[in-house]
Amino acid sequence: MVLIDKNTKVIVQGITGHQGSFHTGEMLKFGTNVVAGIAPGKGGTKFADKVPIVNSVAEAMQYEPDATMISVPAPFVKDAAYEAIDNGLKIVYILTEHVPYQDTMEIVKEAQLRNITVLGPNGPGITVPFESKIGIMPNHIFKEGDVAVASRSGTLTYEIVYAITKAGMGESTVIGLGGDRVVGLSFIDVLKMFENDPKTKKIVLVGEIGGNNEELAAEYIKKNVKKKVVAYIAGRSAPPGKRMGHAGAIIERGVGTAESKLKAFNSAGVKVADYPQDIPKLLEE
Repeated sequence: MVLIDKNTKVIVQGITGHQGSFHTGEMLKFGTNVVAGIAPGKGGTKFADKVPIVNSVAEAMQYEPDATMISVPAPFVKDAAYEAIDNGLKIVYILTEHVPYQDTMEIVKEAQLRNITVLGPNGPGITVPFESKIGIMPNHIFKEGDVAVASRSGTLTYEIVYAITKAGMGESTVIGLGGDRVVGLSFIDVLKMFENDPKTKKIVLVGEIGGNNEELAAEYIKKNVKKKVVAYIAGRSAPPGKRMGHAGAIIERGVGTAESKLKAFNSAGVKVADYPQDIPKLLEE
């Protein structure tokens, strides 16, 4: 199991907001065990006639949750995350984008000290096909299988997962790291999980220009990963110094360019696809 399974109990902070309510509905359809929602002032009501709504995370602890999805406006994310961390939730997924950089740094640091996993901010979450989903990935693109996917890009994740599904392979776990410059998980963190996961036989990394996450991952793969890894890098056509759509895609002094990532992956024996739809071919080779 990688982080979650069908028994994982999930709460949603901000369940009555536009994003919170829509994605909670989709999670329920997927089979996620959503045990409570948080909406201050709306305690005592129900979401979709079945999920109890309470006023605080402390109140939600009666349902023994393991994980939370935070879908509150950016200025309130830090308070919401600390509330979840202080109550001992093991997985904190932050859907919200534009979370202040300093806030994210503090949340991630605090979570690391307490051995809590932070997903995001500004990422699509985690999905284990036919078991559980915390986040916003479209339900219909998944098929159960043995390919694990970790991605820095939301939309590309869906495209690549759908290509894997159409090729008849299917996925074991799909994790979105988040597109911000500071996020809770690195490729190395998830590579460790995938390498130890008996359900996973092959791994796909979806990187993008900016930062050195991919270069570090390539070094780690050389020394520690026995499973087959293939990759795709978004933003390969961007000129150096160009900031892409994500806060994470900032290129600095020769590291973070598409070339430096390609070179790193090549030296680790990781084949890099030219187009997202080429991933299944590389997995089969």
